[in-house]
Amino acid sequence: MLYYKTYKHSEKKDWVVFIHGAGGSSSIWFQQLKAFRKIFNILLLDLRGHGKSKDLFHKYYDREYTFNDISQDVIDVLDHLEIEQAHFVGVSLGTIIIRNLNEIAPERVRSAILCGAITRLNIRSRVLITLGNAFKRVVPYMWLYKLFAWIIMPRKRHAKARNLFIREAKKLYQKEFLKWFKLTHTVNPLLRFFKEKETNTPMLYVMGDEDHMFLPPVRQIVNNQKQSFLEIIENCGHVCNVERPRDFNRVSIDFLKAHSITAA
Repeated sequence: MLYYKTYKHSEKKDWVVFIHGAGGSSSIWFQQLKAFRKIFNILLLDLRGHGKSKDLFHKYYDREYTFNDISQDVIDVLDHLEIEQAHFVGVSLGTIIIRNLNEIAPERVRSAILCGAITRLNIRSRVLITLGNAFKRVVPYMWLYKLFAWIIMPRKRHAKARNLFIREAKKLYQKEFLKWFKLTHTVNPLLRFFKEKETNTPMLYVMGDEDHMFLPPVRQIVNNQKQSFLEIIENCGHVCNVERPRDFNRVSIDFLKAHSITAA
């Protein structure tokens, strides 16, 4: 089972589950913890191969991962803790995991906050992934990760988020990085499916106005799906919860309160 940590407010309060992105860990939510735990029960997770789950999944090293595998990891923790339903907050690739979890177990997802959401790969990102797959076994994985981080978060004010993700990624095993990188082979069909199939679960996309690779396709989804909403944070890049935590916390908590039966 994944490493997890809980902060319990009250039996009567809703649960909020935080899902980090590839190369990160639950530590990226440290600027959310104080504000959210005043209102909700909190569940922090380290995904397989990441953070304190790093050494828990050696048995999987000889097989490829799928998004269903990773989503099921999260469901296993919910079952273990007897959490029937929760709100989910995710960042970057974590938003794909939440969206996938909502497809395979929609009854478990009350609402979702999708920060720096990945909903489509543009030509630039597809070229980067193709090059990464071509050279991933001959180029040190941190070179590839740093390149992606610089392209996704290129500005000076993105440095805090960029450096945090690079620092966390250094803790990964190279084999683990390759397992996660192989998920890029399946991400495009999955994203097309999410775009075409509207969800009944309320979802708030929180995006930086400088998230140049991923904001435009999110606008399209929000325009076409009734239960999808968008908050844009100014002077902010891909990782809003790190770059502009106060703004992120405010809009996210307001949304969760509006979709909670116990937090008001």
